[in-house]
Amino acid sequence: MEFENKVVLITGGGGGIGKAAARRFLEEGAAGVVLNSRRQEVLDAAKAELDPSGERTKLFAGDASKRETVKALVAAATQRFGGVDVLVNSTGIFRVKPFEEESEEDFEEAIDSILRPTFYTSQAAVAEMRRRGGGAIVSVGSMWAVDAIVTTPTSAYSAAQAGRHALTKNLSVELAKDNIRVNTVALAFVETPAYERFMTPEQARTVLDSVNGFHPLGRHGQPEDVVEAILFLASERAGWITGTTLPVDGGVLAGRSPAAA
Repeated sequence: MEFENKVVLITGGGGGIGKAAARRFLEEGAAGVVLNSRRQEVLDAAKAELDPSGERTKLFAGDASKRETVKALVAAATQRFGGVDVLVNSTGIFRVKPFEEESEEDFEEAIDSILRPTFYTSQAAVAEMRRRGGGAIVSVGSMWAVDAIVTTPTSAYSAAQAGRHALTKNLSVELAKDNIRVNTVALAFVETPAYERFMTPEQARTVLDSVNGFHPLGRHGQPEDVVEAILFLASERAGWITGTTLPVDGGVLAGRSPAAA
């Protein structure tokens, strides 16, 4: 039970990678897991699946891009479970769009779904982690923050994710004295509901199946592929690791597969 007596806060915790991470933290004995999403119905569905009794989960619906909202989120976690030990920043909307077609709304959507929640939620959680003697922040980043992919123009998304990656290094240096570690996982194509925000489920399936060959390991990822890396970086096993970005990408960032040409 690696996370016994630990309290975990997950933004974007109602589905996809966030929900899969919540399941594993609960399995590893977390005393409490606080799930945040903008949509209450998504959170209710996650609770029914993960912890129907609600004994070890707390739901908090709200927009994590708002500073006052995440202050209230951290306060709710502290009131219910006594503090925060682990923060997983798992918000984000992936949208493919040529640069010259990106609107102000598209850019703000990327910043509001990725960068602002990471900045404000991490900022709000630090005091509680410090009070408990330290903690771990793990953000869900992206290979698109590291490399540009010709077939998937994502300038707004990539810029926001690059900010998330930059925060990893900055916060790791500033917070090391407080025994708060900060790391990121950088993903390639992972099968989550995020794709269905801008295409039908059938289209999403077609796209994901079509990019299997893009990954040297021959398939796109599943949330479960990512979660073990998140748990490792959040655990004491990674006690001397901070400020890093770990690719969890089927080998994409190691070199392009011929199928991607």
